[in-house]
Amino acid sequence: MNTSIPQIPYSVLDLAPVCEGSTPAQAFANTLDLARNAEHLGYTRYWLAEHHNMPGIASAATAVLIGYVAGGTSTIRVGSGGVMLPNHAPLQVAEQFGTLATLYPGRIDLGLGRAPGTDQATARALRRYFDGADRFPADVAELLHYFDPVQPGQLVQAVPGAGLEVPVWLLGSSLFSATLAAQLGLPFSFASHFAPDAMDQALMVYHRDFRPSRRLQQPYAILALNVIAADTDAQAQRLFTSVQQSFVNLRRGRPGLLPPPIEDIENFWQPHEKPGVQNALACSVVGSPQTVRAGLAAFIERHRPNEIMIAANIYEHAARVKSYRIAAEAMAQAAAA
Repeated sequence: MNTSIPQIPYSVLDLAPVCEGSTPAQAFANTLDLARNAEHLGYTRYWLAEHHNMPGIASAATAVLIGYVAGGTSTIRVGSGGVMLPNHAPLQVAEQFGTLATLYPGRIDLGLGRAPGTDQATARALRRYFDGADRFPADVAELLHYFDPVQPGQLVQAVPGAGLEVPVWLLGSSLFSATLAAQLGLPFSFASHFAPDAMDQALMVYHRDFRPSRRLQQPYAILALNVIAADTDAQAQRLFTSVQQSFVNLRRGRPGLLPPPIEDIENFWQPHEKPGVQNALACSVVGSPQTVRAGLAAFIERHRPNEIMIAANIYEHAARVKSYRIAAEAMAQAAAA
């Protein structure tokens, strides 16, 4: 089997998981420790995702957490994967990320999503979503405008924000954001780590319809995938059961804290639940260093992303750091080769 990996950037997607028996405070400490390890291991970016009303995800105040991570690291890019724009006024997002980009020049990414990042009741509590979802393209255009230099007579400006080069990404799990990113000439990131069905078609549409812009001359696509690595395949498969349980619990309408791994996932899910979870997690590489190297090579060779974004929701923090180290070593071997 060919296990050579093309030399491309590799990055981290973090949900700041809150584990059973732990607290958000510990989740934040773990996030910063993982970010520092990721910086040392050669990861390019460290993105945090906006979710609401999810007890097991502590990254709801995404911009605040980005500032915490950027302030505790030195070189790694830190950003949102993403900010759910319909939940926010574009001006406020521009001000937040203009502030971050001023504090940490050249290190801040702004990834934008169109979903509410939560359930319907919480979306209503956030006020803006049901009025703003259909306005997503207009909101993106407004947000981009706030990062342009101020024009004579401009009544509203982002302070700070105006005239700053803040890289803006569009995130999605369907063709909508792929099409919009192509039209606007923006980089694109696909959420293949939990919604892989439209991945290949979205990449095709994005590359086919891409229009060069001042921000980006050539299409640039990130694909996300779960990578759970351990010393052996069996150990990694056991660690992966935490993610699998979380997806089952979410589908049962009982989202909770990240559960500890179990010995046999077959005794946890019902037969009718298994196919849906396996499909959602189809873009996952789980196993020993050798298995991970082969899995990463196959994924990158097949889909040809410009960059990969690695998610690893693992219950034990030390095991999570080790998993990212194994993945980084597999990618670094490509650079050495």
